[in-house]
Amino acid sequence: MSNEVQHEIDALISSLKSVQLATLNAEHQANISYAPYLKRGEAFYIFISELASHTQNLKLNPKLSLMFIEDEVKSKTVFARQRLILECNSHVITKDEKQWEVILAELENAQGPTIKLLKSLPDFCLFQLTPEKGSFVKGFGQAFKLSGEQLTNIAQVK
Repeated sequence: MSNEVQHEIDALISSLKSVQLATLNAEHQANISYAPYLKRGEAFYIFISELASHTQNLKLNPKLSLMFIEDEVKSKTVFARQRLILECNSHVITKDEKQWEVILAELENAQGPTIKLLKSLPDFCLFQLTPEKGSFVKGFGQAFKLSGEQLTNIAQVK
Protein backbone atom coordinates (compact mmCIF):
# COMPACT_ATOMS: atom_id res chain seq x y z
CA MET A 1 0.00 0.00 0.00
CA SER A 2 2.73 2.50 0.93
CA ASN A 3 4.51 2.02 -2.44
CA GLU A 4 1.26 2.79 -4.25
CA VAL A 5 0.68 5.90 -2.10
CA GLN A 6 4.28 7.04 -2.63
CA HIS A 7 3.82 6.65 -6.38
CA GLU A 8 0.66 8.78 -6.25
CA ILE A 9 2.44 11.45 -4.17
CA ASP A 10 5.31 11.55 -6.68
CA ALA A 11 2.84 11.78 -9.57
CA LEU A 12 0.99 14.69 -7.93
CA ILE A 13 4.22 16.61 -7.26
CA SER A 14 5.53 16.07 -10.79
CA SER A 15 2.22 17.17 -12.34
CA LEU A 16 2.59 20.70 -10.90
CA LYS A 17 5.02 23.53 -11.61
CA SER A 18 4.15 25.60 -8.53
CA VAL A 19 3.39 25.02 -4.87
CA GLN A 20 1.13 26.82 -2.39
CA LEU A 21 3.02 28.34 0.56
CA ALA A 22 1.63 29.07 4.03
CA THR A 23 3.88 31.33 6.08
CA LEU A 24 3.50 33.47 9.22
CA ASN A 25 4.20 37.19 9.41
CA ALA A 26 5.67 39.10 12.37
CA GLU A 27 2.20 39.34 13.98
CA HIS A 28 1.76 35.54 13.57
CA GLN A 29 -0.95 36.03 10.97
CA ALA A 30 -1.11 33.44 8.21
CA ASN A 31 -0.13 34.39 4.68
CA ILE A 32 -0.92 32.20 1.68
CA SER A 33 0.97 32.51 -1.58
CA TYR A 34 2.61 30.35 -4.19
CA ALA A 35 5.92 29.94 -5.97
CA PRO A 36 7.37 27.89 -8.81
CA TYR A 37 9.59 25.19 -7.32
CA LEU A 38 12.23 22.56 -7.96
CA LYS A 39 12.28 19.19 -6.21
CA ARG A 40 15.77 17.83 -5.77
CA GLY A 41 16.19 14.77 -3.61
CA GLU A 42 13.95 15.18 -0.59
CA ALA A 43 14.11 19.00 -0.58
CA PHE A 44 12.22 21.67 -2.51
CA TYR A 45 13.71 24.93 -3.73
CA ILE A 46 12.03 28.26 -4.43
CA PHE A 47 13.54 31.45 -5.83
CA ILE A 48 11.51 34.40 -4.54
CA SER A 49 11.72 38.18 -4.27
CA GLU A 50 12.51 39.95 -1.01
CA LEU A 51 9.68 42.32 -1.98
CA ALA A 52 7.15 39.50 -1.48
CA SER A 53 5.60 39.07 1.96
CA HIS A 54 6.31 35.33 2.01
CA THR A 55 10.05 36.00 1.71
CA GLN A 56 10.03 38.38 4.66
CA ASN A 57 7.93 35.88 6.59
CA LEU A 58 10.44 33.07 5.95
CA LYS A 59 13.31 35.27 7.07
CA LEU A 60 11.47 35.91 10.36
CA ASN A 61 10.12 32.39 10.83
CA PRO A 62 11.67 29.53 8.85
CA LYS A 63 8.68 27.22 9.40
CA LEU A 64 6.10 26.89 6.62
CA SER A 65 3.62 24.54 5.05
CA LEU A 66 3.55 23.53 1.40
CA MET A 67 0.44 22.32 -0.37
CA PHE A 68 0.42 20.50 -3.68
CA ILE A 69 -3.19 20.17 -4.83
CA GLU A 70 -4.82 18.48 -7.78
CA ASP A 71 -6.26 20.77 -10.44
CA GLU A 72 -10.03 21.18 -10.01
CA VAL A 73 -10.58 20.33 -13.67
CA LYS A 74 -8.84 16.97 -13.24
CA SER A 75 -10.48 16.01 -9.94
CA LYS A 76 -13.46 13.68 -9.69
CA THR A 77 -15.01 15.95 -7.07
CA VAL A 78 -13.96 19.34 -5.76
CA PHE A 79 -14.72 18.08 -2.22
CA ALA A 80 -11.93 15.50 -2.26
CA ARG A 81 -9.17 16.88 -4.43
CA GLN A 82 -5.95 14.92 -4.10
CA ARG A 83 -3.51 16.96 -2.01
CA LEU A 84 -0.19 16.75 -0.23
CA ILE A 85 0.62 19.03 2.70
CA LEU A 86 4.19 19.16 3.98
CA GLU A 87 5.40 20.87 7.16
CA CYS A 88 8.85 22.26 6.36
CA ASN A 89 11.85 24.17 7.62
CA SER A 90 13.38 26.73 5.28
CA HIS A 91 16.99 27.77 4.83
CA VAL A 92 18.38 30.58 2.66
CA ILE A 93 21.08 29.50 0.22
CA THR A 94 23.37 32.46 -0.42
CA LYS A 95 25.12 33.31 -3.69
CA ASP A 96 28.50 32.36 -2.23
CA GLU A 97 27.37 28.79 -1.48
CA LYS A 98 28.48 26.14 -3.94
CA GLN A 99 24.99 24.79 -4.60
CA TRP A 100 23.48 28.22 -5.49
CA GLU A 101 24.47 28.04 -9.18
CA VAL A 102 23.73 24.31 -9.43
CA ILE A 103 20.21 24.66 -8.03
CA LEU A 104 19.41 27.72 -10.13
CA ALA A 105 20.61 25.97 -13.30
CA GLU A 106 18.29 23.06 -12.50
CA LEU A 107 15.48 25.46 -11.66
CA GLU A 108 15.96 27.24 -14.99
CA ASN A 109 15.90 23.89 -16.78
CA ALA A 110 12.64 22.97 -15.01
CA GLN A 111 10.90 26.36 -15.06
CA GLY A 112 12.29 28.08 -18.14
CA PRO A 113 14.39 31.13 -19.05
CA THR A 114 12.65 33.53 -16.64
CA ILE A 115 15.04 32.25 -13.96
CA LYS A 116 17.97 33.71 -15.92
CA LEU A 117 16.35 37.16 -15.71
CA LEU A 118 15.48 36.75 -12.02
CA LYS A 119 19.08 35.74 -11.21
CA SER A 120 20.21 39.15 -12.43
CA LEU A 121 17.89 40.97 -10.00
CA PRO A 122 19.36 41.80 -6.57
CA ASP A 123 16.20 41.10 -4.57
CA PHE A 124 15.78 37.39 -5.30
CA CYS A 125 16.58 34.76 -2.66
CA LEU A 126 16.98 31.01 -3.01
CA PHE A 127 15.37 28.93 -0.26
CA GLN A 128 15.73 25.25 0.48
CA LEU A 129 12.56 23.78 2.01
CA THR A 130 13.05 20.55 3.95
CA PRO A 131 9.93 18.53 4.84
CA GLU A 132 9.65 17.20 8.42
CA LYS A 133 6.20 15.57 8.27
CA GLY A 134 3.14 15.64 6.09
CA SER A 135 -0.24 14.35 5.06
CA PHE A 136 -1.65 13.09 1.80
CA VAL A 137 -5.34 12.96 0.91
CA LYS A 138 -6.07 10.59 -1.92
CA GLY A 139 -9.86 10.91 -1.74
CA PHE A 140 -12.81 10.40 0.59
CA GLY A 141 -11.74 8.22 3.53
CA GLN A 142 -8.22 7.91 2.12
CA ALA A 143 -5.94 10.10 4.21
CA PHE A 144 -2.34 9.25 5.11
CA LYS A 145 0.21 10.64 7.56
CA LEU A 146 3.82 10.87 6.39
CA SER A 147 6.67 10.74 8.89
CA GLY A 148 10.15 9.45 9.53
CA GLU A 149 13.35 9.99 7.62
CA GLN A 150 12.54 11.13 4.07
CA LEU A 151 8.84 10.78 5.01
CA THR A 152 8.91 7.10 4.10
CA ASN A 153 6.63 6.04 7.00
CA ILE A 154 3.16 6.18 5.47
CA ALA A 155 0.21 5.34 7.72
CA GLN A 156 -3.45 5.52 6.81
CA VAL A 157 -5.54 7.72 9.09
CA LYS A 158 -8.45 5.72 10.50
